[in-house]
Amino acid sequence: MALPKLSVGALGGTISMQAQPTGAGVQPSLSGQGMVDLLPELTSVAEVQVHTLNLLPSASLSFQALLEALDWARGCIAAGSVGVVISQGTDTLEEAAFFLDLLWDLDEPLVLTGAMRAASHCGADGPANLLAAGQVALAERSRGRGVLVVINDQVHAASRVRKVAALAMDAFASSPFGPVGLMIENQVHYAAPPPARHCLPYPSRTDHSVLLLEAALDADTLLLDRVVDVGYQGLVIAGFGAGHVSQRWATRLQAIAQHLPVIVATRTGQGPTANGSYGFVGGEIDLQAKGAVMGSFLCPRKCRILLWTLLGSGQQGALQAYLAHVGD
Repeated sequence: MALPKLSVGALGGTISMQAQPTGAGVQPSLSGQGMVDLLPELTSVAEVQVHTLNLLPSASLSFQALLEALDWARGCIAAGSVGVVISQGTDTLEEAAFFLDLLWDLDEPLVLTGAMRAASHCGADGPANLLAAGQVALAERSRGRGVLVVINDQVHAASRVRKVAALAMDAFASSPFGPVGLMIENQVHYAAPPPARHCLPYPSRTDHSVLLLEAALDADTLLLDRVVDVGYQGLVIAGFGAGHVSQRWATRLQAIAQHLPVIVATRTGQGPTANGSYGFVGGEIDLQAKGAVMGSFLCPRKCRILLWTLLGSGQQGALQAYLAHVGD
């Protein structure tokens, strides 16, 4: 009986990093094939096709590089793969997963994974994470769930997952509802059926920019005063608490919202923005009256990606509708 086809693409990151000469630190150098060669448990249950897409730290990935990875993954499915795994660095894993999830309209699973320890370090977690990601991608019950992040034996939805620790092994979490599945004895177990999905058209333009700024105590308005003039097409604010800014910022955001979309999310890392609780100047009621859109459950980084993708596909008019369900 023929084995199912599984495609694995490597973008780089810590999972591919190996030690360099003394004092130089680890750098991406291990190819996708080199990583898969360490996993006989995977190659014994699937015909694994491997491609090294890039060897970059994930901080240097771009939307264009992710679009190229998306095209490659689509091609793999068209050629008969039942699922696709992409490995990359954890620094931007949550952002890359959400970006790809907005555009992945196929039933076949696309699974992202990475590692917190370099491939050449004792106790490297990359092989275990890559094996689990492959097992999730091969599982029939993973179909229809869009892009998933598999790491540390947990399965996370792309819209929820966040990196919550800089160096810890359990660096990823999905607040506030937790992971959507768990890996137990080489099998994936999901907490609920696949949710309804709402994908976006492929971007027709990629030359636009969306700015992300964080509110801070007594912050000035020098950058806000220049957002429109320097050519940004969208603005996301990581606001205080439930989505609040200072009175000075509120005044600037009202002026900016007359020219381009403005989203105010919460910088806290957990929970949604409010919609109708706070009435002071700079509170969410005031900001919505001034033309801003609240980010709901979506974190500021993912709000930026959503807005960039909507603008790129000419769907910016649907921003509020997407925010109403993408973060759920």
